[in-house]
Amino acid sequence: MNASVWTILVAAGRGERLGAERPKAFADLGGRPLLAESLERLDACPRIEGIVIAAPPGWEEPTILLAEELGCGKASIVVTGGATRSESVRLALAEIPAEADVIIVHDAARPLLDQAVIERVLEPLGEGWQGAIPALPLTDTVKRVEAETVVETPERSSLVAVQTPQAFLAETLRAAYASALGEASDCAAFVEAQGARVTWVEGDSRLHKVTTAEDLALVSGWLAEAR
Repeated sequence: MNASVWTILVAAGRGERLGAERPKAFADLGGRPLLAESLERLDACPRIEGIVIAAPPGWEEPTILLAEELGCGKASIVVTGGATRSESVRLALAEIPAEADVIIVHDAARPLLDQAVIERVLEPLGEGWQGAIPALPLTDTVKRVEAETVVETPERSSLVAVQTPQAFLAETLRAAYASALGEASDCAAFVEAQGARVTWVEGDSRLHKVTTAEDLALVSGWLAEAR
């Protein structure tokens, strides 16, 4: 697909469950801020034209300086993130140029981003889909519970665990956020609510989300192995 592709890099999380003294995006990962890993990988993607970063409140300047130190020239815009992920995306979305055809949204908390995943989520947008998300089939049995009671065992074969980056036609994502009410844990939920056609592609087991100190240690180990 030959299109103008922009990326929103969501990095405004406080990281309270990580137990760090600074925002999650600036937690140490292999000797540098966690944000550096995904930012560098997105900047290196030839398909991506520009990057808007939703930074932790009060950390806008360090974010700009980090992008400069890494030589990430595509990271041209930094906005102050909101209190929620949805609000951070909405604020960043307002800074995406009107001429953008496609918008990728990625969480900095998933730092080990492979270029192949970016290509996989972009491909369906040239085949009639309005959105594409990476996902992995579930291997564990899943239960739906209410308080202390197990009430249902959903059929596992129809469930997947969703990751980022997620890619959307720009007009589709803008329309979804213009109409969205409340919060959602990912962008696709708002897009789906508008009746848009969203497909899923193969994710990557190393796109593990850093939430706790244990997650950070796991991803740090994978990163060290790859170097």
